[in-house]
Amino acid sequence: MNPLKSVVKKQGKATAAVKPSTLKKPEATLRAMYRKLSRAWGKQHWWPAETPFEVIVGAILTQNTSWTNVERAIASLRAAGRLSIEGIREVPQTKLEELIRSSGYFRQKARRLKSFVTFLDARYAGSLERMFAAPTERLRADLLALNGIGAETADSILLYAGNHAIFVVDAYTRRILERHEAVEEGANYDEIRSLVERALQHEPPVPPLFDRLTGERRPKVHSPSAMSTAQRSPLTQIYNEMHGLLVQVGKHYCRKSEPKCEVCPLGSMLRKE
Repeated sequence: MNPLKSVVKKQGKATAAVKPSTLKKPEATLRAMYRKLSRAWGKQHWWPAETPFEVIVGAILTQNTSWTNVERAIASLRAAGRLSIEGIREVPQTKLEELIRSSGYFRQKARRLKSFVTFLDARYAGSLERMFAAPTERLRADLLALNGIGAETADSILLYAGNHAIFVVDAYTRRILERHEAVEEGANYDEIRSLVERALQHEPPVPPLFDRLTGERRPKVHSPSAMSTAQRSPLTQIYNEMHGLLVQVGKHYCRKSEPKCEVCPLGSMLRKE
């Protein structure tokens, strides 16, 4: 029996019965992951949006739901002419709830969208350009102070809408790094974020060389959009791509149960027990 196919239960979670192939430092593990995935899959074109405000709306709506549901809500806002700062400001609360119903928790999310626009108006005269010109740490603290905006949402807004060089940690990132023993179980969000940023801060962009690692077609990516192809600093682009690449690994290979280590591009970084 192939040990890679066996799954062991640990504290209620399913993890593949494999271990890192070498005792690398966590930073080296992260760099190796980035290089392998970049060469295998290339650019992910994330975040799929036409404007920075659309990214912000998506970051709020995607909390506790799938991106497919978010896309429906965004399409509804666009069709109603409400996918803008002015549109969210002026639309009645009940109408906004109706428009974003597909995203789930629509009453809470409608309040959060309204709250963000109120914050933007009060602090930055309704200007995203002014807001994103603020220093990263100060703006991050301001975003985290808003009701319903946690670290992942705040960092998604900073990275993908504002082009600030900050890494976004999500459940996929945590799972992958725990299984590769790059972080300990229970490591907090900012510990993981700082690790990834340290590891990749001097990493040069890697040219995409599709399909040479797995022999398989890469997972489906979004079509290029105005935001996914926007001009960024090299470091911001690397953090952008790394997050998108880890999402693909988490969705298609490093699943919560029944991980597919034997066909994952990162499988060579693991050894059989």
